[in-house]
Amino acid sequence: MDPLSDVLSLLKLRTYAAGGFDIGGEWSLRFGQHDGIKCYALLAGACWLSVESVPEPLRLNKGDCFLLPRGRPFRLASDLGLTPIDLQTILPTKPTGSFGLYNGGGCFVAGGHFALSGSHTGILLGALPPIVHIRKESDKAALRWCLERMRQELREPQPGGFLVAQHLAHMLLLQALRLHLAEGRGVGWLFALADKHMAAPITAMHEDPAHRWTLQELAKAAGMSRSSFAQKFKETVGASPMDYLTRWRMLLAGDGLINSGDPISVIALSLGYESESAFSTAFKRVMGCSPRQYSRISSSSSQGEAEARSKQAANRLEPIGG
Repeated sequence: MDPLSDVLSLLKLRTYAAGGFDIGGEWSLRFGQHDGIKCYALLAGACWLSVESVPEPLRLNKGDCFLLPRGRPFRLASDLGLTPIDLQTILPTKPTGSFGLYNGGGCFVAGGHFALSGSHTGILLGALPPIVHIRKESDKAALRWCLERMRQELREPQPGGFLVAQHLAHMLLLQALRLHLAEGRGVGWLFALADKHMAAPITAMHEDPAHRWTLQELAKAAGMSRSSFAQKFKETVGASPMDYLTRWRMLLAGDGLINSGDPISVIALSLGYESESAFSTAFKRVMGCSPRQYSRISSSSSQGEAEARSKQAANRLEPIGG
């Protein structure tokens, strides 16, 4: 897999809810705090988007897409001066893949809410701003097929519509992430994937994390001199190549400790560590606890302690996200 697919697979990205609503007249809807990512597109009409702690509201027009990766409460409205109400007040909760119509329609919003599993969601969510707004005409053209298909599926339900809605929401999210990272406005592994020089060594490390990569090998993959590559990687990714490699290995190790059932020695060897001791030292430096402690906390009934450890580990992994 490619690095972005690797990360999304590691985080167990899944569609929590998918669907849409078509609302007319004067309106203002309030949405509470959420986990994971919300990704919506405007299939028809225009409205305002206001996100908590973001100073300026955004004007959304037909074909615009927006991602909300920080979980902040937000509002969608025809007029932000109106008193907002909860969406469920006018459109009762329906199964995922469904569609709601209110007051004759006119502003059609569709998309999905995506849940992420595991303790390291910050490597993706921390790499993104509070709002990702896709609005360039060329970018909207890239989304057009997905949006038109979503409109048809929601308005004219067909057999298998539940799964179709989920897959279309996934496509919308992934395409929006692609378009955002192609703009190259940021530092971190996500934006580095849009750099042809940086993408090659990052992909190489993801494809074979157990390999004993050297700076020279990675520089060769990038088509650069060793010194130029090291400087460019640090500037683009926010970490040195070897730090990035170690952190990616430890993310894989953490997933393996929780989900594979393999002993620590096997996981260590699969990631290029011949010594369990060397692996444990690297793991504790990155994750904030030993592999055995990590496994014990993850399987413990003490949810509060597990969450606290997860947050500590995520803080140590922030350089990957920029």
